[in-house]
Formats: sequence, structure tokens, C-alpha cells
Amino acid sequence: MKNYYVYFLSNEAKTLYVGITNNLERRLHEHKNKLIYGFSKKYNLTKLVYYEITTDITAAICREKQLKGWVRRKKIALIEENNPGWDDLSMLWGYQSGPSLRSG
Repeated sequence: MKNYYVYFLSNEAKTLYVGITNNLERRLHEHKNKLIYGFSKKYNLTKLVYYEITTDITAAICREKQLKGWVRRKKIALIEENNPGWDDLSMLWGYQSGPSLRSG
């Protein structure tokens, strides 16, 4: 069964980006190495501060849209409830910025 991830990226200024992917490790590699042009690259959004997992793509898309529609303080409350230090969660599960990524 395939997993889908809805996630928040941030930076030192606590700018927020909400995204969705079916391969969080690959997607983080792209963000951290500035391989994707756009908002996350422009604002140096490389810290994974929150994520959710589901096996239902429709639920993931709906959740992403819901989170994008929230006011900033509500997004911050969700992050701080689960990650009060705004730690980069990818470091907790051993994220490596090198080129060897597992396929998925």
C-alpha cells in the first residue's frame, strides 16, 4: 500500500510551506538541495517541521487544501502542538543530503 504525506516546511524566520508527496525522503532531498524552483527555494524552506501520513490520496489532497486554507496562527498551533521546538524532523530519522536515496 502506498503512503502519501502532507507536510510543512519552514526556515529560521518560520515562513511556512504546505506540500504533498508520495515519497517524503525524495521530496525533502529536492527541497534541501534547491532542486525545485518556486516558493520553497526562494525562501530557503528546508526544515521539515510537521507531517502526516495516509494511504488515501484523496484524503491527502483534501488535507493539504484544508491546511493551506488555515490562517497562519492555526498552522503554527498545529506545528507547536507536535513539534514545539520547530526541530527539523528529517534529522530525527537520519536524513542524509547525499545522492543515494531509496526509490519509492
